[in-house]
Amino acid sequence: MGATLQTIADELNISRSTVSNAYSRPDQLSPELRSRILETAERLGYPGPNPSARSLRRGKAGAIGVVLTSDLSMAFSDPYAVAYLRGLAQAAEQREASLLLITIPSDEDAAIRTVRSAAVDGFCVYCVAHWHPALDVIRTRGLPMVVNDRPAIETGAMFVGIDEREASRKVGEHIANLGHERIAIVADSVRYQQPAGVVTGVTPEDLRYYVTGERVRGFRDALEKGGVPWEKITLINAAENARTAGADAAAFALDRRDRATAILTGSDVLALGVLDALAVRGLQPGRDVSVTGFDDIPEAAAAGLTTIHQASVERGRLAGELLLDPPEDPRQGNHVLPTELVVRATTGPAPTTTH
Repeated sequence: MGATLQTIADELNISRSTVSNAYSRPDQLSPELRSRILETAERLGYPGPNPSARSLRRGKAGAIGVVLTSDLSMAFSDPYAVAYLRGLAQAAEQREASLLLITIPSDEDAAIRTVRSAAVDGFCVYCVAHWHPALDVIRTRGLPMVVNDRPAIETGAMFVGIDEREASRKVGEHIANLGHERIAIVADSVRYQQPAGVVTGVTPEDLRYYVTGERVRGFRDALEKGGVPWEKITLINAAENARTAGADAAAFALDRRDRATAILTGSDVLALGVLDALAVRGLQPGRDVSVTGFDDIPEAAAAGLTTIHQASVERGRLAGELLLDPPEDPRQGNHVLPTELVVRATTGPAPTTTH
């Protein structure tokens, strides 16, 4: 049988709790006593307290559960997600905690089992549809939860995010003021997990996925106010939030006789794909076709992309702090962060003729 806390206590003729303090509460011991305990533990081959058992005794797992879509690679490939997770990690490191990335399987029963068994102190819900049943299981666990989607605030969850609709209105106003009338919107999850293509017969209110819906609704609000009715706007579904998907979706706006003079996208990643599609066709952004993004990832500035700037690292850091040190009243965890329209070279006045 291997060495235990009691083995070390008997060896040094001290209490078991004193030995435990050498690992969990070193400030309670003199440096000399703690050094003797650790030296004895090393000599007897004691590896240290069991982390799982220690977590159970303290009632803390020392980890934030980050609930993602079924595509785990998104956490490492999407620039905004990477920055957001960096902020979460900063908050966790300051409190000697870690991150547990939890993917939501397409099998709903498996997803429920995953979140039910996760050993975490709280959940950060990132890019998960607000209707998914796994969220109900998270709520029943009674742990702190931070969400990106506003509808969940009413359930007792905390919110760290932006006013998606108001932010996208800024984009719509900018494009309307430039005189554009032939406008396309490219966004992912317009048709959830469906291929790229023009979507007809729907209104922005029909869009189920919250972030996509709010951004499209904001575009529509401002464009209609600027004199462009919804019926004249081409709504295009992107197969996923990826650069190649943005390029594929852009074809539906560019390869037609009444080519769009402006393409508004739901993310910078999609917008960069649209710029790729323009380059292939010999079209110049800001002159032949105006293009807008959303997020202001580092690549956006390099591409001269007009976009909405929102905090990324700060948003993640604040979410982590709320989870690891939650307020007594969840309503105090409701943080709506500012956004800013950043105008760059990819937008300009509507061309008088189609080139």
